[in-house]
Amino acid sequence: MQTIIELFEESVKKYGNNPLMLEKRQKDYESSSYHDIRKAVFEFAAGLMSLGVEKGDRIALLSEGRNDWVISELGVLYAGAINIPLSVKLGDASEIKFRLAHSGSKIIIISGGHAHKIRNLKHELPELEKVILLDHYDEMDSKDLLYKDVRQMGKEFLVNHADKFNASWSTIKGDDYANICYTSGTTADPKGIILSHRNYTANVEQARSLMDVPQWYTTLLILPWDHAFAHTAGIYTLIASGASMASIQAGNTPLETLKNIPQNIKEVKPVFLLSVPALAKNFRKNIEGGVRQKGKLAKHLFNAGLKTAYAYNGNGWNRGRGFRILLKPMVKAFDAVLFKKVRENFGGRLRFFIGGGALLDLELQRFFYALGIPMFQGYGLSEASPIISSNSESRHKLGSSGYLVSDLELRICDENRNELPAGEKGEIVVRGENVMKGYWKNQEATESIIVDGWLYTGDMGYMDKDGFLYVLGRFKSLLISDDGEKYSPEGIEEAFSEQSRYIEQCMLYNNQNPYTIALIVPNREEMKRWLKEKNLRPETLEGQEALLKLIEMELNEYRIGRKFEKMFPQRWLPASIGVLDEGFTESNTLLNSTMKIVRGRITEKYKDRINYLYTTEAKDICNSENLDAINKLMTQR
Repeated sequence: MQTIIELFEESVKKYGNNPLMLEKRQKDYESSSYHDIRKAVFEFAAGLMSLGVEKGDRIALLSEGRNDWVISELGVLYAGAINIPLSVKLGDASEIKFRLAHSGSKIIIISGGHAHKIRNLKHELPELEKVILLDHYDEMDSKDLLYKDVRQMGKEFLVNHADKFNASWSTIKGDDYANICYTSGTTADPKGIILSHRNYTANVEQARSLMDVPQWYTTLLILPWDHAFAHTAGIYTLIASGASMASIQAGNTPLETLKNIPQNIKEVKPVFLLSVPALAKNFRKNIEGGVRQKGKLAKHLFNAGLKTAYAYNGNGWNRGRGFRILLKPMVKAFDAVLFKKVRENFGGRLRFFIGGGALLDLELQRFFYALGIPMFQGYGLSEASPIISSNSESRHKLGSSGYLVSDLELRICDENRNELPAGEKGEIVVRGENVMKGYWKNQEATESIIVDGWLYTGDMGYMDKDGFLYVLGRFKSLLISDDGEKYSPEGIEEAFSEQSRYIEQCMLYNNQNPYTIALIVPNREEMKRWLKEKNLRPETLEGQEALLKLIEMELNEYRIGRKFEKMFPQRWLPASIGVLDEGFTESNTLLNSTMKIVRGRITEKYKDRINYLYTTEAKDICNSENLDAINKLMTQR
């Protein structure tokens, strides 16, 4: 199948009565079948055509996940237009304005919860002709239309012009553009990634080569639906398989919506979930918090169960082999008594997570694997539609990013673009039908990343002897020592924040310096709890110095002779630590929309602090800068 339309039409023929969308607007989730959704898509697409939408027009979509998201995108595609999916996390008017102006969007489809973001903006964009509101909005003007009215216009159009409508969507080809997806723009203006219909259908075929998705599978799509990973691995892979997807019940605020997730999981009973590290960490915190509430004995048993499962599971590839087979009865016992109950909180049918986005800490992978709901790491990027590799139930190795999808060539190249042998580290380079068409209105950037059809990802990695891909991090984020040696910091940063309850976030820095330094954001609540246990007060010098030394002790666990001494090369561990009184967040732009730290902005914001950390005085964890920061952090209200 060459187009998303062909993919959808084929699935409607095969699975027409299957539930496709599950949505909770009132008390219970209600399902809409493939036939139901197709009818709605036709009405909306015809309504767009009646508004004068033509092939190649750009139409933006900004909404939380819901039935109307899929109906809107498919409607745009059936009308021959190009969808511009926008992140719900875009809050700054200038960010939205840039994307609408740069893409030349003729229409924006927007939900009531986000309509305020373009209330003033829409009149500053001459190319933006109409705003289609998915929900009623009190402050409508001449540019605004209601979605339900567009659907009604479409019904009338189909009565009189059905032949014209069918002839129009039948002409769409695989090379026609489907989406322009914008990057987060962390270092410069966002780039618009052009993905064709065939890019998507090829990547769906490739994704399905990694694992079987039966038509009875259901998921709750937790990630934002514009997210490349959720878009392909969620929406279109499920449609191609005849499976179903549910949206999170919308709250009155984003926080209220997030709080609905645990209950929605129990109601939907997903078979698998798509996740990113930030979500995985929250799930783990909630699980461990629940265990702590049951008392010391429960906590002791839980930890014993984890330890046993870790030993039995190994890295997954060698699970239960050799001496590990002796642990099988104990693993089964702990599972029956403890871990099965944890899984019931995820609906009782959950078989696995698929992790995308940033690298998932190995300890986090081992944790969920022990619970019997493994979190399989995958790898991809939007420019590749996005899936390149993944672990699966039948074939996995913890710590890796899995094995390649079908019909994709991969090379590991050195700085001169020469291919390296298996096992050697270099840049990951891929070629296949899933590689983007280029960047919208940016030929220079396109030519810098695609050479002879090969996509240069900018990620460092290697292939092991068993055919598993290991992704080590972005070249732009590498630590570089004064002798020119390079190392990816992401694994160390993840370990620090994941394995210490007192460290919330971390960024390592070394740009051709004698040693590496760390910027640490402490976990304020855990530190307050620790102070209380030690009968210390946060406003006293004694309490503040004790907290700083606690952080130092946590990081010292990775040094020779300590618990985690073999995890990382000693030379890359920080010799100097800067404690911060503010976290990295989306609102202060130090996190991007996919919850990854924005190194350039952090480095710029804290450049004076970084320079200070290379002084002799700063090597004392209880230096004046750290004392000032910990005081502000612990005494703020």
